[in-house]
Amino acid sequence: MAWAVLIVSGVFEAGWAVALKLSDGFSRLWWTVVFAVCALISFAGLAWAMKQLPAGPAYAVWTGIGAAITAVVGMIWLGDGVSTLKLVSIGLIVSGVIGLNLAGGGH
Repeated sequence: MAWAVLIVSGVFEAGWAVALKLSDGFSRLWWTVVFAVCALISFAGLAWAMKQLPAGPAYAVWTGIGAAITAVVGMIWLGDGVSTLKLVSIGLIVSGVIGLNLAGGGH
């Protein structure tokens, strides 16, 4: 269950990162609210999951999921450039997240 919460929290981490970009320095109210809600959910889920999982793998999975999703969203919807190296790098992040998950999170 802790891994599932952590993965969902990673998705919300990407949500707050994208909303932060779209908030234009917190000058757009709606995106600022989305940022705050996503950040709260993301950090709360991470905190809960870290009660049961080792800190290193938990944090790496959380940031990896958030980074990969944010990069993909940026390339698809925010006009960020796309390159083979970026796509391979995202694949490596996802592979690392999967590997950490498969390695287990027991104490």
